[in-house]
Amino acid sequence: MELNGSFRALHAGLPEDIRRLKVHGDLEGALAAIERRLACGNTPAEMRYALTAQAEMIRRLPGNFPYRRGEALDLVREHIADFGADEFDEMVRDGRVEWIYVNGEPRYFGRFFETLCKVDARFAARAGVVPAGIEPPDENGESRLDRAARLMREKGSMAVRFRCRALLRLKDELFRPGMKVSAALPLPCACPSQSGVEIDLVSPQASLLAPEDAPQRVAVWNETMEWNHDFSVEFSFTRRQNFADLSRPPKQPRGEAPRLDDTAELPPHVLFTPFMKSLAREIAGGAETALEKARRFYDFITLNVKYRFMPDYFCLEDIAANCARNLTGDCGVQALLLIALCRVSGVPARWESGWVTRPNFCSGHDWMAFYASPFGWLYADPSFGGGAARDGNEARRQFYFGNLDPWRMAANTAFQADFPVPWEGWRCDPYDNQSGEMLCDGRGLRWYEFTSAKEVVSCEEAE
Repeated sequence: MELNGSFRALHAGLPEDIRRLKVHGDLEGALAAIERRLACGNTPAEMRYALTAQAEMIRRLPGNFPYRRGEALDLVREHIADFGADEFDEMVRDGRVEWIYVNGEPRYFGRFFETLCKVDARFAARAGVVPAGIEPPDENGESRLDRAARLMREKGSMAVRFRCRALLRLKDELFRPGMKVSAALPLPCACPSQSGVEIDLVSPQASLLAPEDAPQRVAVWNETMEWNHDFSVEFSFTRRQNFADLSRPPKQPRGEAPRLDDTAELPPHVLFTPFMKSLAREIAGGAETALEKARRFYDFITLNVKYRFMPDYFCLEDIAANCARNLTGDCGVQALLLIALCRVSGVPARWESGWVTRPNFCSGHDWMAFYASPFGWLYADPSFGGGAARDGNEARRQFYFGNLDPWRMAANTAFQADFPVPWEGWRCDPYDNQSGEMLCDGRGLRWYEFTSAKEVVSCEEAE
């Protein structure tokens, strides 16, 4: 099994002594206890895989939660001079600021300020911050997303032709001549909404361009580096979204028939536990059709789950169920919960992810698709739906059940899929493929050890 395959055993859990050490924040003690367990000859194989993954997760936790209380307050006060400690403590009590214990002391999430600015317009205005990706409406007072929904309803579809660029570069301070370096960057994949995919530029020449139907499509380089340089790709594609009118059954279903794995568990984050089965039954209520079940699951998420930036997925456990427990999560967490609720109820569901691609803005994003007869495969974007609910835009919230806007690029059609080449070290993200990965001499690099960038070079609406 590849190292990253160890995550598939996370649902084995932790021995009680190690779990207590981790929760209390005695991370060194937890790592030492894991080493002792791994040294025992009677530790079952599944537990060994789980402990191997947990050890690396524990090592990465402090980097995700870097701030002491005073440091967190100082960060906010750089933007809001009169921000009070009591305000911060109230946000923590309300679950708006995530934290863990490190050596018995609370440490606060590195992106808590970004989350507050994204989900609380008053806080953002007070801080003088315009969150990334926020655009003013056009001259008619219409937002980009509302315009896309309107055009799709009026014309039946909307298409955009994109050219995008992505790059990776090892940090100069880490470079040594003669290093064996591997790099991987996402490429647009084949899916029902994408066509005309062209790889315009690859620099330097890649060792592999994965086929368009790869579940996680990448360009891969393997090189003994004598000088440090960028690894980059440029590509073009057309994204066309056809409008699905859920009030009018089509003559034939969209897409291929579901596969068996579209209704299967996907350990460790999509599990058919008693809790998930009970939750799905409660939310579905008397719904009988796949469409109505999926709609009720979507409504539950978009009307109840609050958007939060997340720690690295590398460090997360039981993602779908924890989203349901905590009622918080980012785009991928919400998509996984919707997939889990659908699958545990017998509704086929799949992952899709890549980027949001708009003029002057490009960022990672995740969504999903589900199969409902007689419509076939339909898209849903619960985090965009939840954002619409946050904005009081019910029409837009309804749109993202069954439909997507075309301002996006898909690189992945599966969650937790392997790259098409062996990957010796830990991936930064062992589940998704949005920003690239690097290996140096067989060791997987962390986000802070290399730079990555993505951008939309050009985009034009197409007929």
